Amino acid sequence: MKDVAGKVAFITGAASGMGLGMARAFSAAGMKVMLGDIQKDPLDSAVAELKGQGREVEGVVVDVTDRDSVFAAADATIAAFGKVHVCVNNAGVGASGSAESTSEKNWRWTIDVNMWGVVWGLQAFMPLIESHGEGGHVVNTASMAGMFSFRDLSAYNASKYAVVAMSETAMAEHQKDNIGVSVLCPGVVATNLGTSARNRGDDYGGATDKKSEQMMEMLKKGLNPDIVGEQVLEAIVDDQPYIFTDPGLRSLIQGRFDRILGGYDWADQCEALKNVDQQGGIDL
Repeated sequence: MKDVAGKVAFITGAASGMGLGMARAFSAAGMKVMLGDIQKDPLDSAVAELKGQGREVEGVVVDVTDRDSVFAAADATIAAFGKVHVCVNNAGVGASGSAESTSEKNWRWTIDVNMWGVVWGLQAFMPLIESHGEGGHVVNTASMAGMFSFRDLSAYNASKYAVVAMSETAMAEHQKDNIGVSVLCPGVVATNLGTSARNRGDDYGGATDKKSEQMMEMLKKGLNPDIVGEQVLEAIVDDQPYIFTDPGLRSLIQGRFDRILGGYDWADQCEALKNVDQQGGIDL
């Protein structure tokens, strides 16, 4: 999408953090933006801020764990702007703990927001982008935790690996049309992730003011989310599939890939596979 002016974008988790950074960058570039968020008051404030700057924006309350809510947000976007060209599935939460120590409710909350929120976003918005034939772009927010497994973040890691997998699948499925797909894998960004339990629904144990002090201290030192918004806009224009916010973390990915390839080196010498005739080759 070389020319974004006048195009319509929908963003979840848009009342703060990276989502708001994207809304600022997109609207500054002349895009029409529908901001979606589960919190009405911060959403109203974000919309008022941008409208006060002469930006063409609207807001809609959306709960990404609820399929009907996401589809209603899609309807609201069409009602407001007529079309949609860009969808950013950005809303996310974090629960810490190992697989065995994380409660079932926190597992479900993390997966329902981080994974199912992307699923519903793709199901609601991809057909709308395809329908007008003008092309478009989808951005799914994963994390470096979708590329490298950090200790004591089992549910979060799992949810973000799923986002990377869905994004890469969509990349393959849209190679021959004019719809780009990117997966955003940020490092440390100054967001409200450390207090995400403030929005946890009753089905998942209810909202609390519990804070991850260690995470909050780390996030305070993170990248300005407005810079991430500018980077995402640049990636859409450049049709860049992978968006990394911290090039200094390259070594984590390289180390993981080296360990994976080491598994193949071991398989080459594995006794169980000796004298086994495998045709190999998968039709991609």
